[in-house]
Amino acid sequence: MSNSNVTLHSEFIIVGMPGLQEHYTALFIIFLILFLATFLGNLLILVLVAIDHRLHMPMYFFLWNLALLDILMTTSIIPKMLAVFLHHDRTISFTGCFVQMYFIISLGAAELFLVAVMAYDRYVAVVKPLHYNTIMSPRVCITMTSSVWVLGYLVPVSSVALASTVPYCGSNYVLHCFCDYPTIMSLACGEITRQVNFSLLFAMFVVYVPFSFVLWSYFKIVWSVIKMKTVESRKKAFSMCSSHMTVVFLYYVSSAMVYIGMRVESIPPDGRIFIGGLNYFLTPLVNPIIYCLRNGDIKAAVYRYFRLQSVSHHIANNFVSTIK
Repeated sequence: MSNSNVTLHSEFIIVGMPGLQEHYTALFIIFLILFLATFLGNLLILVLVAIDHRLHMPMYFFLWNLALLDILMTTSIIPKMLAVFLHHDRTISFTGCFVQMYFIISLGAAELFLVAVMAYDRYVAVVKPLHYNTIMSPRVCITMTSSVWVLGYLVPVSSVALASTVPYCGSNYVLHCFCDYPTIMSLACGEITRQVNFSLLFAMFVVYVPFSFVLWSYFKIVWSVIKMKTVESRKKAFSMCSSHMTVVFLYYVSSAMVYIGMRVESIPPDGRIFIGGLNYFLTPLVNPIIYCLRNGDIKAAVYRYFRLQSVSHHIANNFVSTIK
């Protein structure tokens, strides 16, 4: 194609779900509720872990980082999605699109690494309980968490940088609710086979290495629990891991649903977009619910905090009444 016939785009138009445009108001309400619930639930965990000294332990330090990642992930996607549903602003600049893409991939990769770190923490707690405080020292926890964030921010650099150099001279309509990497690359008019294959192989490495480590950790945990002599000790060991096991299960099941949804031809394009978008919200939404319902320390912290607030409010009202 000659340069005279090529028109390079400076912005993209987020289409959303074209087959569901008549339901955009309902979708706006649904995703707004999801956003608020996700944001407030994870914010609650951030606040509780920060203010309650009983939660200043490695497990809850990692949970604090997971809650922060979940908040950043949802805020990088949902606000623009809501604007699309309201038909207010469907355009996004070329730079803005790739910045959003970068943060979505980066935060998703960081969550994968953090889930693996949390699995290792549970492995040490169950298999090597006497050495837990030595192995999971504050210095080690900070080093592992810093590595998670650094690796997360490094993972998408090459793929996104290469994607941003490709000419986009065809359609600039993004058939998704945000700047998803495969969707954007499908709009390129140059030769992208090598770049897509490189990104796919790199993504498989980023996904399967932490996943293999998680499987190894829980294999060692289960094997150690089986060898325990009393039923009570087995129950205690499983209770220490139940919240994280549930989160890991939902995380990989939701990812598998997206993969299957992309392969099932009977699912319409709007359905695939909806499934793909929901995957980014499901785990961040249910993480606070799981840890608040299944974790005794978090439930106790919630009870203490809200009870203290209630008592403080009651004392303040009595004080005001006395003055009057």
